[in-house]
Amino acid sequence: MQIEPDMGSFFGIATTVSGVFLVMAVGAFARFMRWFTSEVDRSLAGFTTNVLLPAFFFHRIMTDTNLSTSLSAWTPSLYGAGLTAFGFAISLSVVWLFGRWFGLNEPSERRSFALCAGIANYGYIAFPIAEAFYPGCVVALLVHNVGVDIALWSIGLFIISGQGLKKSWCRVVFSPPLVSVVIALTIRQLGGQAFIPQPLMHMSDQLGRCSIPIGLVLSGAIIFDYAGRVKFAEAWRPLVLAIAVRILLLPIVFLAVAKFGNLSRELQEVLLLQAAMPSATFPLVMTRLYNQSVETAWTVVVGTSLFGIVTIPLWMVFGALWLWF
Repeated sequence: MQIEPDMGSFFGIATTVSGVFLVMAVGAFARFMRWFTSEVDRSLAGFTTNVLLPAFFFHRIMTDTNLSTSLSAWTPSLYGAGLTAFGFAISLSVVWLFGRWFGLNEPSERRSFALCAGIANYGYIAFPIAEAFYPGCVVALLVHNVGVDIALWSIGLFIISGQGLKKSWCRVVFSPPLVSVVIALTIRQLGGQAFIPQPLMHMSDQLGRCSIPIGLVLSGAIIFDYAGRVKFAEAWRPLVLAIAVRILLLPIVFLAVAKFGNLSRELQEVLLLQAAMPSATFPLVMTRLYNQSVETAWTVVVGTSLFGIVTIPLWMVFGALWLWF
C-alpha cells in the first residue's frame, strides 16, 4: 500500500498509529492490574532484543525481493548514524542555550532531554507503520537502524553518561540485532539465500512476528511505572521545548535531506517515517541506568508520543506531498 496524500490517508494513518499506541496501553493496563510485573522486564527485554528482533530482521532481509545485493545496501545505515548524530547535536545545543527558560536547569535534566529529544522512534512504532503503508522500505529501515544504534551507543551514551564508544563498542558490534543484519546481508550478497533450510526460515518468521507486539507491551509497562513520578504542573515547559525540537525542527531537516539528497525511493520512505516519529522509548531506560532525570525523559518520550497520534499522520501526508507530488 502506498500513501495517497489526502484526508483519507490522514485517517487511515491515524487509525494505524492509534492501534500501535493501544498495544502500549495494554502493557500499561497489564502492569496496573499486576498481570505483568516488573520482575520480568529485564528477561523479557533481553529475549526481545537478543532473539525476537534478530529473527525479525533475518527473515525480512532473506525474503525481501527488492534488496540490492551490492554494498549500496548499507547506505541507509550511514544516513541513520548521520541524522541521529545531527539530532543529538541539535537537541543538546537547544537545551543548553534555552533549557533554563523551560525548567531544565540541572545537568541531569539537560542530558536526559538531549538524549530523548535527539533520537526518533526507530523501532516499535516505526516498523508497524512501515509495514502498513510502505512495506517496500522495511528492510531499508532495519539497515538504517544499524546506524542509529551506533550513534545511540556512542554519541548518545556520551551525552547521558560521559562515556563514549570506548566503553560501548562491544555492545554495538556484537549485539544480536546487528549480527543478524550482517549475517543476512552477507548471505544475500553471496547469493546463498536458496540454501537456507525452510524450517529455519519458518522459525525466524514465527519468532519475528512476536517481536514488535511484545516490545510495545513492554514499553507501555515501563512508561506506566514512571507516570507517578512526574510533576505534571511543571512538565509542560520541557514538553514545549521537546515538541519544538522533535516534532517541528528535526522533521524539516529529515524531509529536506530526503528531498534533495538524490536518494532511492525506499530510503526516502525511511526518512519520511523517521521525520514523522516521536521520541524513541529506549532512552527512557538509559536515563534510569545512568541515574539521570527519568522524569524529564518520561515527559519527552510520553509527551511527544501522545502528540504523535496527531502529528505522525500530518507529517506523513505532508511529507508525501513534499517528496513526490
